[in-house]
Amino acid sequence: MEAAASEGAEPGSGGSGAEEPVVSLAEVLAENEELEKEARAVLGGSDHERCSYSQGAVKRQALYACSTCTPPGAEPAGICLACSYECHGTHRLFELYTKRNFRCDCGNSKFKNLQCKLLPEKSKVNSGNKYNDNFYGLYCTCKRPYPDPEDEIPDEMIQCIVCEDWFHGRHLGAVPPESGDFHEMVCQACMKHCCFLWAYASQLAVPPLTKANSLEDEGVVLKVEESEEQKKEIKNESGVEHHDTKEEKQLEQFNEPSTSSGSACPEVVAKSEERVCKLKELQSKPFVKKDTATFWPSNWRSKLCTCEDCLKMYSELEVQFLTDECDTVLAYENKGTSDQETERRDPLMDTLNSMNRVQQVELICEYNDFKTELTDYLRRFADEGTVVRREDIQHFFEEFQSRKRRRTNRMQYYCS
Repeated sequence: MEAAASEGAEPGSGGSGAEEPVVSLAEVLAENEELEKEARAVLGGSDHERCSYSQGAVKRQALYACSTCTPPGAEPAGICLACSYECHGTHRLFELYTKRNFRCDCGNSKFKNLQCKLLPEKSKVNSGNKYNDNFYGLYCTCKRPYPDPEDEIPDEMIQCIVCEDWFHGRHLGAVPPESGDFHEMVCQACMKHCCFLWAYASQLAVPPLTKANSLEDEGVVLKVEESEEQKKEIKNESGVEHHDTKEEKQLEQFNEPSTSSGSACPEVVAKSEERVCKLKELQSKPFVKKDTATFWPSNWRSKLCTCEDCLKMYSELEVQFLTDECDTVLAYENKGTSDQETERRDPLMDTLNSMNRVQQVELICEYNDFKTELTDYLRRFADEGTVVRREDIQHFFEEFQSRKRRRTNRMQYYCS
């Protein structure tokens, strides 16, 4: 298939001498499939027809900010997927990906000249919502837009799971691991806010923050001068690790919500059943504390302590969601993908079901004829290694319609 960049050509460039960018049909289909997959993941868990306001603070949903209605200087506001289509379809929107525990603002007091078309009756404000610079289209500690027309350095944006801001990889104080090696990130500011996570980082972070690698990175090592008793304890850790292995195996069914697309997430621990505080055990051993972001694997949340003291600490820090594996973006994406795959219906089958038997047979025959002829037509281009142009596709459909008319005419003559 041929794609001509006619709209992007400079005036006066002509176009006859310039080579037009071309892509293969397989590349187009692969790219479309990937885009559809991403869209299903991000938007699949959100309703595109009904405003989410009636659901209250939604656990996680796709959100947008409208710079047309709430420009810089106005109060920040967020709108759900359905409102972005119905109420702000022609406006300039910032895609916020997903946010947790958010209630749609569309049409409330923050929107001076707009009433929500889907749910006009709403409270003036949603006091439980949290906002940041993302709602003005600014991200990271550098407070820049994304994509940034002035930034020529290719860099990946990574979302912090605590504050939910997005950061350039180069602004995290540490080089991010390969994207496939970690699933979640906690930024520098949130690591200071949730300093208890440093004790877990020595065992769970990617890569683990140990005394050895912290010295190379000029980090701060806590409890670096071990006593003889501590050294004996460290030597005996193999036995403790063996004991922990059994516990880890029990938690495997909750470790990776992404692998079970349709299964429900484990329930959030609301009441402590832990006799020993895991955090205190980790804090009694040497661990590293640095001024960097940290990176975590997919199953790390299930390893956090859920004793009574720790649950109280999470509540005071307003990070109770850390023990909820359904809170992860990965779980949300999987749910969206699973729901969409379940709801996706074959339009051909829908059409067939609305027809009688004779019409069904005729449609199937026509479909098979079309599929066979198109496949044979495109195979010639593939065998010759030539590009399929727009004119070629138009020519195919003209010829196909002509052949169809000839077949129909012959059938009418024969029947008469």
